Amino acid sequence: MEESRRASGGMAEWFLRMLKGVFIGSGFILPGVSGGALAAVFGLYERMILFLANIFRGFWENVLFFLPVGLGAVGGIFVFSVFLSYFFNAAEMQLVWFFIGCIAGTLPALWEQAGREGRKVWHIGVTALSLAAALVFLRFIESAAGGGISLNLYTWSFAGALIGLGMIVPGLSPSNLLLFLQVYAPMTRGIAEFDLGVILPVAFGGMVTVLLFSRVMAFVFARAYSVLFHAVVGFVLASTVLIIPLDYDYFGWGGLSCFAAVILGILLAKWMTALEERHKV
Repeated sequence: MEESRRASGGMAEWFLRMLKGVFIGSGFILPGVSGGALAAVFGLYERMILFLANIFRGFWENVLFFLPVGLGAVGGIFVFSVFLSYFFNAAEMQLVWFFIGCIAGTLPALWEQAGREGRKVWHIGVTALSLAAALVFLRFIESAAGGGISLNLYTWSFAGALIGLGMIVPGLSPSNLLLFLQVYAPMTRGIAEFDLGVILPVAFGGMVTVLLFSRVMAFVFARAYSVLFHAVVGFVLASTVLIIPLDYDYFGWGGLSCFAAVILGILLAKWMTALEERHKV
């Protein structure tokens, strides 16, 4: 009986990590959402960075632990790419407000995570400073890429590098940058259509970036935990503010559906946070 309970618990934890992977994978391609921030909220970021920074230390144990996360992430990327390709045409505003709801629902858990090792008044200043810096930087990127860029092997590799940064820098939403660069829509369409000319360079750029910068992030993480995560909160707030649609008529059914979408996003994020509290892995 005891072995049966352990097996059941092991399967439940395996499935939960896979479900977390789906959402983390979605964070790599959903505008305004950070895969790294979601990994932090779900309690996987620290172990993931330590593994990537010291890949041969406890190699097989970590591989087995992150296998369901990886499977879920890959599945999430493909499923959400198909989803986005359809709904960005059918219900773009509602989809964006759903994203905003998801982010808003994760913010309390991220704020709690930031204060895990203590919070001082100046840490709040770090959040405010990172918020302001992120807003200025993202607006600069948007302005600089106003004319768009050509789509080729180097473009897709650069897109993958941004996604890799979103994995190891919690709070950085690569999809926002890709939207500003007008690369996002063709990238998600290429992934949804399983275009290897898009998928392979994106995967290559992401893997190279993760391997190059994970050790740096592990160093920062070990020495400035509170500063890092309070800065993350600022980045998350900035990415949320910038995707709020202002040029939309919210009177009538359109506004009501956007309100329903944001509530659904908040409830989904709260549910995932509650799962994390019940199944610490």
